[in-house]
Amino acid sequence: MENFVAGVTKINSAVNSFAWGPIMLILLVGTGVYLTIRTGFIQISKFGYAMRNTIGSVFSKKGQDHGNNLSPFQAMTTALASTVGTGNIAGVTGAIFTGGPGAVFWMWVSAFFGMCTKYAEILLAVKYRQVEPDGTHHGGPMYSIEKGLGKNFKWLAVIFAILGGIATFGIGNISQSSEISGAMKSLFGLDPLVTGIILAVIVAVVILGGVKRIGTVTSYMVPFMSVFYILAGIAVIILRFTSLPSALMSIIRGAFNLQAVGGGVFGYAMMLAIRQGVARGVFSNEAGLGSAPIAHSASSTTEPCEQAMWGIFEVFVDTIVICTITSLAVIMSGVLETSGGIDAFASKGAAAVQAFNMILPGTLGGLVIQISLLFFSLSTIIGWSYYGERCWGYLSNENKTVNLIFKIIFVLVCIVGATGSGTLMWDISDTLNGLMAIPNLISLLLLSGVVITTTKAYFSKNGR
Repeated sequence: MENFVAGVTKINSAVNSFAWGPIMLILLVGTGVYLTIRTGFIQISKFGYAMRNTIGSVFSKKGQDHGNNLSPFQAMTTALASTVGTGNIAGVTGAIFTGGPGAVFWMWVSAFFGMCTKYAEILLAVKYRQVEPDGTHHGGPMYSIEKGLGKNFKWLAVIFAILGGIATFGIGNISQSSEISGAMKSLFGLDPLVTGIILAVIVAVVILGGVKRIGTVTSYMVPFMSVFYILAGIAVIILRFTSLPSALMSIIRGAFNLQAVGGGVFGYAMMLAIRQGVARGVFSNEAGLGSAPIAHSASSTTEPCEQAMWGIFEVFVDTIVICTITSLAVIMSGVLETSGGIDAFASKGAAAVQAFNMILPGTLGGLVIQISLLFFSLSTIIGWSYYGERCWGYLSNENKTVNLIFKIIFVLVCIVGATGSGTLMWDISDTLNGLMAIPNLISLLLLSGVVITTTKAYFSKNGR
């Protein structure tokens, strides 16, 4: 059995090197560059419009009846719940320790182009979504591929659904429940098994209530956790405000550092910063992976471009705002120079705790990080449960029994993750999560003409 596990681990490691390696990262960012040029840099030219018609319109549209579907805001918070997770804190911290401050710049670059990528994938998901007899909306890359590219590409849609259906157990559950377990033990000294059982009950109550309950929960949880972390981050920056200029300069200098590292290849430091920054940006905002469009497809919005604007807002908040706050806290704290490297910490999250503790009074920084990780992880589990449900729903032709079995297994996996029993499943799911991008990027590139035509028609019709 040990040989089998070792063999699977070795194979997964090799595939993971490709799934999150340079070639895939170039394809992900390259697709964003291509779409950005074809849409006339929509994330710049229509940024103000996107903000006014997304977060700026939430209160004016409050109280509308959305039937069996989510409001546009709930669809976004469900997607953002899945997107904003441990990667925004622990992942970003690890990227800076490995790639240096310059990784932050390349994270921004990936986010800039990722705004257009996510806009395009949401547009296609809403345009080609399935409308059930009761008016319920189902969508995502699997539907965009099958309906947009035709039945001959159904195999590609099935591959995406299988990858997403399996990945949801690891990246959307085990990795997150593990973080929750750690936070609960740190905050309250709670046994991991007890945490797992409590978590399983909470998740069951939410996801067994269907997408409407998921949307309701995330619509309250996501704004709270985001504002909480952003305000804490602003406090950190204010307390070290005099260090801000030098922190920003270190980001710029590190992004274009052509020096060799440890006698290595000339320019290796810059290549390392690019790889870490781009990988962290993509992993954090999930632009191009095809997951978020599944949630946005459940929106009651009838106009694809309107819902797609939430994609621009989503990447902006996740990476440009939240990830940047983590980055500045780590750089301004001085933990990079005094810690002796990431290996000096028990985890990447512990490194983030140290950074915040070095700036905020007492152990307040650690408390902020632990509470944030708790909510970030819980929201990710809830959001990804819907992604998994939709993937298995597509594969089973909306079989209710399959749907219920998936939810039961998903709930039980919370206990597995909390007790630290699913490390291999987590690693495999991380790989599958990266591979999800392949069928999604193929559909984005082949259907880019549809994105452009639909976008031009929308803004022409609305006189903008």
